[in-house]
Amino acid sequence: MNTSRLAALATLTALGVGCTPHTVPAGHVGVQTYWGAVQDEVFQEGLYWQTPGTGYVDMDARVQKESAKSTASSKDLQVVTVNIVLNYRLKAEKAVVIYQNIGTLGQVESTIIEPVLQEAVKTATARYNAEELITKRRDVKEAITAYVRERLDASDLSVTDLSIVNFEFDQKYQDAIEAKQVAEQKALTATNDLRRIEVEAKQREARAQGEASAMLIQARAEAERQELLRRTMTPELVQWQAIQKWDGRMPTVSGAGNTLVDLGAITKGR
Repeated sequence: MNTSRLAALATLTALGVGCTPHTVPAGHVGVQTYWGAVQDEVFQEGLYWQTPGTGYVDMDARVQKESAKSTASSKDLQVVTVNIVLNYRLKAEKAVVIYQNIGTLGQVESTIIEPVLQEAVKTATARYNAEELITKRRDVKEAITAYVRERLDASDLSVTDLSIVNFEFDQKYQDAIEAKQVAEQKALTATNDLRRIEVEAKQREARAQGEASAMLIQARAEAERQELLRRTMTPELVQWQAIQKWDGRMPTVSGAGNTLVDLGAITKGR
């Protein structure tokens, strides 16, 4: 007898004694009851036969999402509404204990998750001033997450992630925050302008000093050149330079009575 025939025979036999099929869906675990009493075994996803008096409760073991909105007071007594989102899942191997102690997943959310989130938000926000809730957002998130993780772990639930969506403050406080931010931005702009002006002034001063230094160096070089020229300019050198420039023709000057004047003698006389 082949396998398919054996399976068919088993199915007919089960139906003959009043058994009905039950499928534990993917991502779920099954908790079995017998005449209302919870059994110890956790059933994984797949097909099972229910005998008379036997039932199954399917528990979703996938990641669940729970959103919460909690109104609390900050350390400086500002009213704030915090919107958070929690991702969690039940510990599949503890499904029987969870069902016995709490109930279905919907009962877990209303009985455990929601109160824990409310308490976590109120506890965490009370440690920070309203402004710190914004500037220390990461610290606030870590404080809420640590509180929630500890409480849910005691109920065999695992936290996979927690996010703070936003903080909502009283309108007057929001207006005050916006006004402060505008003032800080203006102050920052003024500071940056002052720094820019100071930098530009220093740059102009540096350029002026550089130009003055260059002129001084040039003047000193010219003075040194003139001094060196004065020291080296002997009569012999002057005469030699004149000879170098001479074109070979004797210069003559006509005076009164057509007298020739010797320019060389005149030069020596000087």
